[in-house]
Amino acid sequence: MIDAPAKNTAQTVFSVALAGNPNVGKTTLFNALTGLRHRVGNYPGTTVERKFGLLTLGQKRIRLLDLPGCYSLAASAPDEEIAAGALTGFATVDDRPAVVICVVDATNIRRNLILAHQIMDLGYPIVVALNLMDEAETLGVQVNAEDLSLRLGVPVVPTVARSGKGVDALLATIGELLDRQVPAPAVEWPAAIQEAAELVQVEVVAKGHPAITPGQARRFLFNTDPNRHRWLGLSREAAETLLERARLHIRHSGVNPLPAEAMTLYRRIDTALAGLDLRLKRDGIRGTESIDRILTHRVWGLVIFAAIMILLFQLLYTGAVPLMDGVDWIFGTAGGVMNQWLAPWPLVRSFIVDGALSGMGSVLVFLPQIALLFLFLGILEDSGYLARAAFLMDRSLRWSGLSGKSFVPMLSCYACAVPGIMATRTISDPTTRLLTIIVSPLMSCSARLPVYVLLIGAFIEPRFGAAWAGAALFGAHVIGILVALPLSLTLKRLLPPASESAFLLEMPPYRVPVLRGILWRVWVKARDFIFQAGSIILAISLIVWALLAFPRPEEVRENVTQAFVTQTAAASNESPEKIQQALAGGDADLKSELEHKLNAAFLEQSWLGRFGKFVQPVFAPAGFDWKITVGILSSFPAREVIVSTLGVIYGLGNDMDESSKSLRSNMAVQLWTSGPRAGAPVFSLATVCSLLVFFALCMQCGATVAVIARETNRAWAIGTFCLLTGIAWLCAVATYQTLFWVERLMA
Repeated sequence: MIDAPAKNTAQTVFSVALAGNPNVGKTTLFNALTGLRHRVGNYPGTTVERKFGLLTLGQKRIRLLDLPGCYSLAASAPDEEIAAGALTGFATVDDRPAVVICVVDATNIRRNLILAHQIMDLGYPIVVALNLMDEAETLGVQVNAEDLSLRLGVPVVPTVARSGKGVDALLATIGELLDRQVPAPAVEWPAAIQEAAELVQVEVVAKGHPAITPGQARRFLFNTDPNRHRWLGLSREAAETLLERARLHIRHSGVNPLPAEAMTLYRRIDTALAGLDLRLKRDGIRGTESIDRILTHRVWGLVIFAAIMILLFQLLYTGAVPLMDGVDWIFGTAGGVMNQWLAPWPLVRSFIVDGALSGMGSVLVFLPQIALLFLFLGILEDSGYLARAAFLMDRSLRWSGLSGKSFVPMLSCYACAVPGIMATRTISDPTTRLLTIIVSPLMSCSARLPVYVLLIGAFIEPRFGAAWAGAALFGAHVIGILVALPLSLTLKRLLPPASESAFLLEMPPYRVPVLRGILWRVWVKARDFIFQAGSIILAISLIVWALLAFPRPEEVRENVTQAFVTQTAAASNESPEKIQQALAGGDADLKSELEHKLNAAFLEQSWLGRFGKFVQPVFAPAGFDWKITVGILSSFPAREVIVSTLGVIYGLGNDMDESSKSLRSNMAVQLWTSGPRAGAPVFSLATVCSLLVFFALCMQCGATVAVIARETNRAWAIGTFCLLTGIAWLCAVATYQTLFWVERLMA
């Protein structure tokens, strides 16, 4: 039930909701009203974002809530359900507004007024913000706000949110409505609908539940929310029985209950707008139509779209690299300083440098790509082009359960899966969005590149040449999409069917993006990633560090040190005593070499090293020995970690990168020491290709797991991780076994 607002005092905080159709400038108006001073959070129990800001209006404090955009309160998508729940009064008390601002597109008044009248029917004081007045004038629409206000019976304030025009007048009107609390004029409904609403009201009270208003009862009749039984406190069966009785009463009067709401409201709207010339001037829309003929063309539209995406992709790579290198340099420098300061305490040094600093670096290194991606997507979305791109790609993806809106997030994942998955928030259908999230990590992100460069540069290019090396790199990037589409098709048959109208969208007009608003959204996304996903990534990094660092048996130190002294003495024709004296005297080269040997031995004896040896038989069919297996396990927080881990395992130190010649040469001479492959090279062509396939498909990224958990829930995050890891293992085994037998047959 809609609560009456509290009495006006200096301490009262009034809740004001901002509602409207998508693409009417609602968020821009919200930013103008709050001056970008707002916070972002999730609605309880959902991943749908809500923005709210506090502002002062005289002696009043206003909590302005930006509801998700929706065309109607007959909710058909999660974000629309949120808006409907808040406005009908069935949501939490905090979301029940004292006044509603309904933002209406001045270029499409008739359609926008459907939502406004649904809100009016709920009995709220309402003000219509007639936005985009500048575009309406350009298109030849002349609207007299005072005349329209008299016709509708509610205040109408013309605004241009982009420039702030009309914002002061809107605030003044809100203040007056808060003082007077005059509800909007009631909608006149056919007698049968009024009687059906009364039937619902009586039944709810009869079952011992709180009374509801007539407007709430009508929303129960007209909405399609499958959880509407919870609104009334009834069981699903009782609610459906009541709904059928009420609709049957409407049918008996000769009225079809399904289109009854739209027909009634449009009759009222047409009466209110009678005599107004709201037609768009043909000359004003000719330019938009001409542009759309090219941008949505089956051939040229795809060519232009491909060019834009390639440019976006290239900018993400080249634009983020200097910033990412800067982050690496900062943490590398900090690590070098800490290495010197904490040299007397190796374990503390390792915790700070290899655990905490490395974990924080793995979080912050994503920020440049996240910021640039959302900057570019914001520009494309605000300009109106993103809707055209989704339209173009929908036909190519829909057969697999995805939609045109899936393409940009998936393409973004080639730079980084984290912002790509966050970009799926533009997908309204929950099943399509979930499918997109699940398959997005299969796109080959830039973090896989160091592994590709190491393996291809060390084993494929020297043997087959640059052409085959390029083909291998291309194949590593393409295999993900080749697996993603059939996987999505399979999952589509197991998940609840997507809404048939999930891709119905309106082509927004072309607009010049407002950079200030875009930059604010970029900041919010980046901050959100750092404090929510980043904390999980850091925790995972510290756990993996502990698994690699402990235990550290003292006998291992003694045995490795003794063996090192003996081998070094024999190689240099010096006595073991002299080598020991050199170590005690601080010979930097000898101490560094010994430290690398100790780190390799400790890693082998660590909990993760022991676990790697234990599970190595599982990876043996893919051609992986225990060292590769440990490298894979250590790289699950961040896949590029395998490069430095292999450096430690092979006694070369953790400062190895994909271009290190010493690491490549050391990998090339690794041999199997036991089993049927004893004496054979570990990194055969079959093993290299198998490892490439595994890394191309496996979700070895703590950041991605964390973001999936945040965007869906922990169960889906764990399930996606296990599913993609299993697929990666199967494909790696198939690759290795096929090439292994081909090599044997050709030998």
